[in-house]
Amino acid sequence: MSDTLTLRLRQRTLTLRAGHPLLMGIVNCTPDSFSDSVRLETVEQRVRLGLELADAGATIIDVGGESGIVHRPPVSAKEEIERVAPVVERLVGHGLIVSVDTWKPEVAEAVLAAGAHLINDVSGLYHARLASVVAAHGAGIVLMHTRAEPKTERFPDYGGRVVADVRNVLGQLRERALAAGVRSDAIVLDPGPDFAKMPQESVEVLRDLPALSVHGHPLLLAVSRKYFVGTIIHREPDERLAGTLAALGWCADRTKFSIARVHDVREAADYLKVRAVMNGIEEMPSIDRNDVRLQWLHESDDDEDDDGLGGSREPALR
Repeated sequence: MSDTLTLRLRQRTLTLRAGHPLLMGIVNCTPDSFSDSVRLETVEQRVRLGLELADAGATIIDVGGESGIVHRPPVSAKEEIERVAPVVERLVGHGLIVSVDTWKPEVAEAVLAAGAHLINDVSGLYHARLASVVAAHGAGIVLMHTRAEPKTERFPDYGGRVVADVRNVLGQLRERALAAGVRSDAIVLDPGPDFAKMPQESVEVLRDLPALSVHGHPLLLAVSRKYFVGTIIHREPDERLAGTLAALGWCADRTKFSIARVHDVREAADYLKVRAVMNGIEEMPSIDRNDVRLQWLHESDDDEDDDGLGGSREPALR
């Protein structure tokens, strides 16, 4: 089997390497995201964040104009477009690959016209026309498992068969997308942790990741700051970085081709870099034996130690 997989998103092509997830950075254009402690209110701020995430290692920037919070009604398609389309256009203009988190065909039409490459649908094709819109633009689509309507909280009784349900539903969504004209190499599958699932069910589903790769599509690992992580470590969303990285590493070890959707891109990129070297996927970087900056903690040049010899040099670890 090949160690690479090609994902075609309109005029852009991504090459995924086995065992090494690509990173999708998150830009929320909403006033009520459950996981963001800092709200970005202007187009400039949101574009700046997208560029920073790309510099930190994100291959895809995922822009969202409606939060998943269920105790507030859906925003109108018009308002969602006003929130995200200018950000999408600017980020695409900077040469970035942009995804948009939406389930509304009208929003998809607008953001694809603005240059978006991928539609991240968390509704499980609630609107059947969404797949046709994506196909008409030659774009990519993320198909996610859920048993709840958009913006509603529902935890169905899976009868102990949540894993089988995820397999079946993702297979059906895949067939519907293909029938609508979406290219097979433009499909990403998402098992939907936390969507219509209790924390234990999310964990059960993620433990079954290898079985979800049977159709040959990359998987979206959307584990960042999720409820199931918080349940395990008893931390609020913005304190779940360590738990997120643990979940990301565990999932990446069991998934051949994947994209990790994360809030903390720099930290995730560092984690995956070290993991890749330790696993032998990447070579150990060369070093300059005369450069000690990575060995010692340094004070600023203006600081002086007690003997007047200038900045002190202390070991990073004792």
